[in-house]
Amino acid sequence: MRKSDLVNNISEKTGIPKVDVLVTIESLLKEIKENLSRGENIYIRGFGSFITKKRAAKIGRNIKKNIAVEIPEHYIPAFKPSKEFVNEVKENFKTK
Repeated sequence: MRKSDLVNNISEKTGIPKVDVLVTIESLLKEIKENLSRGENIYIRGFGSFITKKRAAKIGRNIKKNIAVEIPEHYIPAFKPSKEFVNEVKENFKTK
């Protein structure tokens, strides 16, 4: 499913115009990106958490040149689903 499919589905189910749904989704994604880039986590009860994870410094390898490359510690965005969300997905796959 792509963003356009998501916008169409929400618009059909709620009766809200597609343009308004698109603006809302874009605003939500923008807020998530901005907050995570500032180091703030986002918790949505019943859905999950958008968090930043710290990756430790490590030695990688450039396979084209066959040399070791130091990768500094850095932060990456991650999503951790809530238990309710995980259980719902498990139940839906059990019935299929």
